[in-house]
Amino acid sequence: MTDCLFCRIVRGEIPVARVAETEECLAFRDIAPQAPVHLLVIPKAHFGSLEDVTDASTVGAMSMLAQQVARSEGIAASGYRCVINTGVDGGQSVGHLHLHLLGGRSQGWPPG
Repeated sequence: MTDCLFCRIVRGEIPVARVAETEECLAFRDIAPQAPVHLLVIPKAHFGSLEDVTDASTVGAMSMLAQQVARSEGIAASGYRCVINTGVDGGQSVGHLHLHLLGGRSQGWPPG
């Protein structure tokens, strides 16, 4: 999808604060952080949402990059939250699969 916001970020057309990158995924800082550490982990390939994923390796690659970034950001030992919002009722605001990595403070439950 050529006009997708996150696809444009992957291609470097829109600048972001990149934190980490693998062949499959990109992690960058959220522009409206909801926690002291709030990053997005996205697959470089376009998937509209979790509902469009057909191979577990995509979400696995996202999870592994989230783990790596949590360690490098210093939040792994105290704990962090990974969230994938799916669809309008799930709170998804950008039509490209993404994982929110939140940490640096205690996370309440239920989340929303």
